[in-house]
Amino acid sequence: MAAGPAIPGLIFCFAATVLLVFASVSAPTWNAIYLFRASKGVDTVHFGVFGYTGTDTHIGYTFPESRFGFYSSRLNSSTIHNLTDTLILIPISAGLAGLAFLFGLCGAGYHRSGTVLMTLMAALAMLTTMVAWILDMVLFGIARSHFRDAGWSAQYGNATWLVLGAWVALLIGFCTAFCGVFGPYRRRRAGTY
Repeated sequence: MAAGPAIPGLIFCFAATVLLVFASVSAPTWNAIYLFRASKGVDTVHFGVFGYTGTDTHIGYTFPESRFGFYSSRLNSSTIHNLTDTLILIPISAGLAGLAFLFGLCGAGYHRSGTVLMTLMAALAMLTTMVAWILDMVLFGIARSHFRDAGWSAQYGNATWLVLGAWVALLIGFCTAFCGVFGPYRRRRAGTY
């Protein structure tokens, strides 16, 4: 292998990519993975990146009174709708982490420049993931408060923690890739010192 120093960053960028892809295909596409869950009696709604249980997939959504049985002007404001639009940052982060992984493959197999590009893409993916996670926590923190005030049981979902785990993996991936840039990339010839 041409570049052993690129391997740790490569592994962590791959792990982050997988976690972010799982978070991206959350409800309504895959109800087992969700950013937020609200329950009242037998009615359980899972919220994801592209909508919630029972809706089509689309960017941005509202919390209609007809579906949830309560109306909150704050929860249905344009600010909250715009925050649901920003959930698109999760799949964008998955794409950036995937690019970091691909550059890492080049760094591991061919040249130091691939590791340098992996480091830069991991940094960009890490920042995007951090922003996405913070906006997710703010959005669903507000929603959780309003749902609980209306008598619903509400909590953060497993995809929220997948995004946080991806951020940690990207942080470690960035650090190890950065250190890997300075590692040895040439094979020693037999008999030379």
